[in-house]
Amino acid sequence: MKAELIFTGTELLLGQILNTNALYLSRELAALGIDLYRITTVGDNRLRIRDAIVEAARNSDVVIINGGLGPTEDDQTREALVEACGVREVIHQPTLDKINDYVRVRNRTPLQSNEKVAKVPEGAQVFVNSSGSAPGSVLEKEGTAYVLTPGPPHELMSIFEEHLRDWLKRRFQLNEVIRSKVFKVVGIGESSAEERIRDLINSPNPTVAPTVKRGEIHFRVTAKAPSDVQAADLIAGMERRFMDELGDFTYGSDQDNLEGVIGALLREKGLTVSCAESCTGGLLTSALTDVPGSSDYLEFSAVTYANRWKEEFLDVPQEILFKRGAVSREAVKCMAEGIRKKTGADIGLAVSGIAGPGGGTLEKPVGLVYLGLAMEEGTWSRKQMYSGGRKVIKELSARGALVLLYQGLKGVLKDDGR
Repeated sequence: MKAELIFTGTELLLGQILNTNALYLSRELAALGIDLYRITTVGDNRLRIRDAIVEAARNSDVVIINGGLGPTEDDQTREALVEACGVREVIHQPTLDKINDYVRVRNRTPLQSNEKVAKVPEGAQVFVNSSGSAPGSVLEKEGTAYVLTPGPPHELMSIFEEHLRDWLKRRFQLNEVIRSKVFKVVGIGESSAEERIRDLINSPNPTVAPTVKRGEIHFRVTAKAPSDVQAADLIAGMERRFMDELGDFTYGSDQDNLEGVIGALLREKGLTVSCAESCTGGLLTSALTDVPGSSDYLEFSAVTYANRWKEEFLDVPQEILFKRGAVSREAVKCMAEGIRKKTGADIGLAVSGIAGPGGGTLEKPVGLVYLGLAMEEGTWSRKQMYSGGRKVIKELSARGALVLLYQGLKGVLKDDGR
């Protein structure tokens, strides 16, 4: 079965609040095995909300509409629904009594707007809101179920968990689940990664879908099956095939992050690391220290922005800085070796580049970055060309250095000078 979500509220369109309700409902519907067809956001305009409801009904068995059930003039979701379905509004007396009792206990005068909150579509099944005032409801009309849910996240969750989840299961005899697992890939381009798993991407169940993140590629494997166990088996089978092709580039899954995986590897191997940063200005070290307990393996960090300190502190030869420049393969290797020797760490990690917007030349354009890694096994460097604004280039450079460190720890760096 297919569902569509409609979220109302001009504040959502203006980006004034984050739509956490969309995240919550999407996950809950997937857990029930319901295919989410589309998510629509509409401002506080009755006619536009009505048109969105009519459009959604053409494609979906269930239309869940969130928000706009309050007492103010801009709360017009219920009004739009009854207009779209050609029914009337009626007062749900238990809800109105509950609201009025709440007001009287606090020695306040009941307001006319209380009746607006207590209204529901005629013929709808009402879901009592245990966490607020406006009730939820479901109206079935011409083969489509229209569900009204309150906007505040805690009220939505109460309605869903106390009423709507079970109603959906019973009404549509749901006997399938949808489960997903995300595999996180670094050190390979999107096109190259997709080419390796082209057959997997064409699989109907489980499906494999790529998403490009900053400095990473995430592949979401999604399986639909009658039970959690069967869905897990489908994902496990796809995982084996995925790892056969991209295992050398896959650092983790789901909630794993690269800096956390690196930290675990450093602890496991009993190794320490020190950083020498230039264009990243401390972002690389900041990422490493985002992991709790990073003091177990992070020894030292130096932001050697000026050439003077590259030479005097990191022992980068003056001749290299003069002939090759600070942004060069030779300089960044010396930086990595210098910070390792200076601090006694097992690993030296370095980065130097041109973040822009100025400072670039035809020979060395903005976005050119060199990464360096010095370990007992040897010293490696990597040339990267990043695009974007200054902040983006800095962030990508820090991520690139982490990728180099991860590959060094995994022993998958093939040759010096890559």
